[in-house]
Amino acid sequence: MKKKLVVLTGAGMSAESGIKTFRDSGGLWEEYDVMQVASIEGWFQDPELVQRFYNERRLQLKNCQPNQGHVGIAQMEQWFDVSIITQNIDNLHERAGSSSVLHLHGELTKAKSSTNDNIVVDVGYSEVNMGDKASDGGQLRPNIVWFGEAVPAMEEAIRTTRAADIFVIIGTSLNIYPAASLVHHVNDGVPVYLIDPHEVKSPRVTHHIMKGAGEGVKVLMNTLETIVV
Repeated sequence: MKKKLVVLTGAGMSAESGIKTFRDSGGLWEEYDVMQVASIEGWFQDPELVQRFYNERRLQLKNCQPNQGHVGIAQMEQWFDVSIITQNIDNLHERAGSSSVLHLHGELTKAKSSTNDNIVVDVGYSEVNMGDKASDGGQLRPNIVWFGEAVPAMEEAIRTTRAADIFVIIGTSLNIYPAASLVHHVNDGVPVYLIDPHEVKSPRVTHHIMKGAGEGVKVLMNTLETIVV
């Protein structure tokens, strides 16, 4: 039976694919007030601005490709039972070939009814505008978990984390909650690998690979290959 490899990914995972991050210099934090475009209050105040912001993100995503980090994680399915928990709203893990991806913060290529969270539609890279309605008549909005909203996938993420034989964190500062709390649900004795070029303080991390996603996943693959070969 394959060992369970659980991978938690954040914005740094997709940075090498050209997806701008809020964290780094030049990121989206500097172009937009995050509370205007990533909070439920922002949606109520100016829904047209929010729709335009995510339409821009879809157009950007359409022209981006998975990087070697995404591809490497997908390739590790030959050795491990791999489950990805991602804070990212892009679809680059899926496009790289990963078969089990849980999106904590929603998915950019989907929209949902503003009056019924269970009505979700695949919009691909198309625009969603005011006046576009779901099947229940509710205004379509981005299928994104915003600040001020509950994270419905959190319980599943905790269950997946507790099942890990190996836990890997890539490209997240472990500052965004509740996702950052997942590392505390890793069972005692389970190795925790962190791939991030920045200093990240967490007493639970046992191995820190101080590289970006692409190079870091290569190092991780070489390390973990010795476990299964």
